[in-house]
Amino acid sequence: MTIPLIYHAHPDNPATWIKFRDELCQNCQSSCCTMPVEVKLSDLVRMNLVDAFEAEGEPPKQIAKRLTKAGIIDHFNFKNSIYTLKRKSNGDCRYLDLKTRLCTIYENRPNTCRNHPRIGPRPGYCAYRSRPAKLLISE
Repeated sequence: MTIPLIYHAHPDNPATWIKFRDELCQNCQSSCCTMPVEVKLSDLVRMNLVDAFEAEGEPPKQIAKRLTKAGIIDHFNFKNSIYTLKRKSNGDCRYLDLKTRLCTIYENRPNTCRNHPRIGPRPGYCAYRSRPAKLLISE
């Protein structure tokens, strides 16, 4: 039996990333979903984390304070009004399903995710990690 080589790119080291091809997503461990996700206020509205009326009336700093207290964001960049989503303790995106490794808010996902890997630390490349092959044990 031949066990396929598993490519181990590291999400925090773009030098280990490989050239992106659409078919990579079908057999990936969602390693892009372990990187910090920066979002704008419009993303937070689309994700149903901020009400459209709140987005129009409240200062971004106040929204950041509320979302930090609620455990939704980790950081707010005041200069650029960019929020960084808080991740799970294992480093996964808070919206990544642990078992399926699929996004639970795919239709409402932020632009950072929608545009990956066209934008990011290494445009056109991804931190691909293949899913381990399931071994069949015969009796």
